[in-house]
Amino acid sequence: MDLSILIVNYNTCQLTVDCLRSVFASETEYTYEVIVIDNNSKDESVQTIGELFPQVKLIENMVNTGFAKANNQGMEVAGGRYILLLNSDTVIRQDTIETMVTFMDDNPIIGASGCKIVLPDGSLDKACKRGFPTPSASFYYAFGLSKLFPTKPKFNQYQLGYLDPNVEYPVDCLVGAFMLVRRDTIEQVGGLDESFFMYGEDIDWCYRIKQAGWGIHYYPRTTIIHYKGGSARRRPFKIIYEFHRAMILFHRKHYRQKYNLFVNGAVYAGVGLKMMLSLLTNRLKPIRPATITQSAGGVEVKS
Repeated sequence: MDLSILIVNYNTCQLTVDCLRSVFASETEYTYEVIVIDNNSKDESVQTIGELFPQVKLIENMVNTGFAKANNQGMEVAGGRYILLLNSDTVIRQDTIETMVTFMDDNPIIGASGCKIVLPDGSLDKACKRGFPTPSASFYYAFGLSKLFPTKPKFNQYQLGYLDPNVEYPVDCLVGAFMLVRRDTIEQVGGLDESFFMYGEDIDWCYRIKQAGWGIHYYPRTTIIHYKGGSARRRPFKIIYEFHRAMILFHRKHYRQKYNLFVNGAVYAGVGLKMMLSLLTNRLKPIRPATITQSAGGVEVKS
């Protein structure tokens, strides 16, 4: 088996069906399997996926385990030379599998790669190519300096906005919505850190992959669409909390020992301030009369 595609589903039935249809429409010479890990969905996901795609390996969890643990479950039963983390709210092109697996086969020193990811409006999903969130990079990003100086590398260490999104190059980290990882790499560094529930696990994984000496590459020769769970304006507390908790977890795990007490304190205070501002801003947003879901981390969003 060349490729194992892992898709975590949580109350995203139609999005997952659309994603699976795009996968099975692929034109490739490589052999692949699809593993869907359902995190105790309350909608018709399990029944629908089972009926429409009997070839899919379906893992049914009795609780919502989160994104990292669910993907680790998929890796345990996966048989591919490569593992692809693929969000349920994405649609791939017919050439995506062929293009990306060929790239990895041609570059054995690369442990993980990602393609170009665009949003439904055609704009770039900036998370698809990133630098590590060092204290300085996080500060410039969180407080808007990267937007004020978009062409300056110093202020765009995180989202790398000064780099052409249509050119390939090595990067620090990719996004879990589409991350193709070599099995040999996973056997060396391990799976996703389950301390992260729905954010940050992809950055942590990339950090460990690079620390182990593997390359990470952005390869925009194929493009996928990322719907990012819909169009809710107000986010639930769980999403905001987990987003900021992931920042603290990552810093404590990888950077706390590298910086002094003052820098660490400033980071924690900054994350706390950013979370309070996010909660306040979110509270002031109008509620849309719609029900959607956030698929990436397995948190249901209702608005």
